[in-house]
Amino acid sequence: MTVDKRSELRQRVFLRGKILFNNGASSIDCLVRDISRVGARLALSETTSLPEVFDIHVAQKDHTYRARLRWRREDGAGVTFLDQEAAKPPVNETGDASVAVLLRRITELETENASLRRLLAEIAGGRVGTA
Repeated sequence: MTVDKRSELRQRVFLRGKILFNNGASSIDCLVRDISRVGARLALSETTSLPEVFDIHVAQKDHTYRARLRWRREDGAGVTFLDQEAAKPPVNETGDASVAVLLRRITELETENASLRRLLAEIAGGRVGTA
């Protein structure tokens, strides 16, 4: 079982993104597979090397994140956002605090769901070994 060393829980997403570098002259399409206030995991189909710092534009969120490369594999990369304030979940125009509360509750429920799934997998793994 892998130990997750992240300081923030990431929300699973499936968002189309575009990595921009060389002052916007170069770009690579990607998928944002999970995201938090401080970073994200990107799925990449290209094996092109990435610079240490670049921008990620996510059209569905209408936001561009400044990111630092943390790790790179053949099919993906992990990044840390350099401007963590900009990466906070949005609150609607009226400043309605209930939206922030709902977003926080969704994150809590996703964490609980993931924990229960791990527990079920462990239980199922124990049954297979004893049968």
